[in-house]
Amino acid sequence: MVKEKKTKLWFRAKLYGWGWTPVTWQGWLVTLGYAIVIADQITSTVNYDKTGSGSVSDTMIYFGLNFILSTVLLLVICYMKGERAGWRWGGKK
Repeated sequence: MVKEKKTKLWFRAKLYGWGWTPVTWQGWLVTLGYAIVIADQITSTVNYDKTGSGSVSDTMIYFGLNFILSTVLLLVICYMKGERAGWRWGGKK
């Protein structure tokens, strides 16, 4: 007899709308890490823009690419370690 190993979910589906909410310390750590990375990117972009060495398009590419990659990584982690995502309307099935 093989027992299925239950994995503890880091994120649960939101009660309203689409997405996840962290429910364990691991989920909160991932969320905090994402927030720190985005805040650092904003700070770096502002400092990069102040030097005057790049155009607006260079600045947007620098920030946009890092933002998209960080967000995709967060979504992959949420998908792997969370409940199945879907639109929810307050517990109604």
